[in-house]
Amino acid sequence: MTTATLLLKGGVLPDGKTADIAISGETILAVQPAIGMEAAEVIDISGHLVSPPFVDPHFHMDATLSYGQPRINRSGTLLEGIGLWGELKPLQGEEEIEARALAYCDWAVSMGLLAIRSHVDTSDEHGLKGVRALLSVREKVKDYLDLQLVAFPQDGFYRSPTARDCTIRALDLGVDIVGGIPHFERTMADGRRSVTELCEIAAERGLMVDMHCDETDDPQSRHIEQLACETQRLGLQGRVAGSHLTSMHSMDNYYVSKLLPLIAEAGVAAIPNPLINITLQGRHDTYPRRRGMTRVPEMLNHGIRVGFGQDCVLDPWYSLGTADMLDVAFMGLHVAQMTSPADMRRCFDMVTQTSAAIMGLDDPGLAPGKRASLVVLDAGDPVEAIRLRADRLLVVSHGKVVARRAQTETALALPGRPANVSRRFQVRG
Repeated sequence: MTTATLLLKGGVLPDGKTADIAISGETILAVQPAIGMEAAEVIDISGHLVSPPFVDPHFHMDATLSYGQPRINRSGTLLEGIGLWGELKPLQGEEEIEARALAYCDWAVSMGLLAIRSHVDTSDEHGLKGVRALLSVREKVKDYLDLQLVAFPQDGFYRSPTARDCTIRALDLGVDIVGGIPHFERTMADGRRSVTELCEIAAERGLMVDMHCDETDDPQSRHIEQLACETQRLGLQGRVAGSHLTSMHSMDNYYVSKLLPLIAEAGVAAIPNPLINITLQGRHDTYPRRRGMTRVPEMLNHGIRVGFGQDCVLDPWYSLGTADMLDVAFMGLHVAQMTSPADMRRCFDMVTQTSAAIMGLDDPGLAPGKRASLVVLDAGDPVEAIRLRADRLLVVSHGKVVARRAQTETALALPGRPANVSRRFQVRG
């Protein structure tokens, strides 16, 4: 008889079915209603949601946990954040960057976040400190967390005189993905030219592309159009993502009706970042004030893959954050007005399976033969998990339990009422 190393009993799958999950080593052996095999460890998870790991397809790990250094972003704008980051870069060393990144990875794992795509600044020699630090972090966490790195010329591929050379050096050092920021170049023409050259570099090296595109309120910022065009020209379909795309919030509807089919035809994915997009955009408006998140429901209706990203936690751009992708999904569904049961479940997928697919990760999933990485949540289904931002009771990575949390209970003792103990006031149908 086959023996499992870990057997989870009675979990609720995202589709509502109840199943046991048997794990051997780093692999899921079986997912069935009742598994009778012996196991080195058996854990009863009856009634709790079992999910694939949470996935963050857009983050900046070289800056995370640096909030307040050397000062605070007073205006709350994207541009002041970029300027503040420029002040911080020469002040920090590789060891500091690595220590902060490792601390964030620990935090992420505790929240069931087991795959992260992080952009790392490649604008200058100061940025390359971050490259070297995060390459070291990637190696140290590889046994329990998938960390992808994007070569990101934060100060502009052409605007910064050293960015082109440093970006190439970062890729030579082993950074995984080609990034860019065309809307931050000096001119619209330079932005278009940067998209073309960066996509050509990716095609020559067989790499993926993930570009900050049109992270602005300007409806004339249309580099996503160029990115889709270059994707088709160079045969990069399925390997390219446009991050943010906030200008689409302000674009003319007729132009968007042309743009969305082009993005879909090119197989370009979209990565909005709800928490940050609605915080940084619209800062120059009075009222009505734009919130800047891109057109998520419309993209989904065109068959475009959309994954929600966290983007920032306690850094020059964002003063909050908890490494909780359920917070991201919660905000995303509100801003996108995706409140039907089907849409809310889709938002859950956008911080798990869909984002994993955008990152090119084949292993996550609750099926025999898949990598044994999963999360057990104190919720009965994906919608309840988002509503409660449910506690992670158990996190399993590569077949090993890497985090446990006791179930939360609240005891009520109200005058004239019987004592009551409630598990975070869940409402189960």
